[in-house]
Amino acid sequence: MAENRASEYRAPEYPEGTPCWVDAQLPDVAAGKRFYGELFGWTFEDQPQGSVRALKDGEPVASLVRKTDGRLPSVWTVSFATPDAGALCRRILAAGGRVVAPPRHFGDLGVTALVTDPDGAVFSLWQGAAAPGFGRRHQPGAFAWVELYTRDTAAANTFYGGLFHDALFGPDAEPDFGRAPVTDVFAAEMPPHFLVHFAVEDPGAAVAEVVRLGGRVQVPPFETSYGTAAVVTDNQGASFALLRR
Repeated sequence: MAENRASEYRAPEYPEGTPCWVDAQLPDVAAGKRFYGELFGWTFEDQPQGSVRALKDGEPVASLVRKTDGRLPSVWTVSFATPDAGALCRRILAAGGRVVAPPRHFGDLGVTALVTDPDGAVFSLWQGAAAPGFGRRHQPGAFAWVELYTRDTAAANTFYGGLFHDALFGPDAEPDFGRAPVTDVFAAEMPPHFLVHFAVEDPGAAVAEVVRLGGRVQVPPFETSYGTAAVVTDNQGASFALLRR
């Protein structure tokens, strides 16, 4: 029944450049299910290629994927929606980015690709078919925001504005994607990266729960232009943020 629900799931279509999915690359998916299940109240169902889809109140919100190479970091990755992953990869290359993994089919759910911007920050593309993206967001236990911490915000605005102008700067834009200097929150030697934020009602209480579950606090709750955030890692070292908008 889980596989049938996955294949029949239809989320609202996401315009190109909208954050539409997040996944965690973990060495131990079962441990990830226990951690995030307790932290966010997620339940899980099987996906293709050994991953699991996380559900919040029955709606899909994220995936947990087993790392195939132990040398790779444990990390949360954001995916941006696109109607044509191949064409967007070509535009990324032309703008100075890099294609790490070219477009490939992910079962019958859609097409994915892994890319970087010119500064090296890694993100994914998602060309949805049976699963266009989040079934729930902006609610506790679901995706709320993604922040790019970069060394050059002006260059980032130029790169992403060229790729995703309407989603970021169009007249009807309501972006869930910000850009900030890496030194605003992290040490100067931290490489550029995306930080996925999940919505919570009480960041302080959520931080305490992360610690109880074996995670740790990188940055305690602080104020941002988009709400109160805290940066944490799970019990396998994957970083993410907790956010009250």
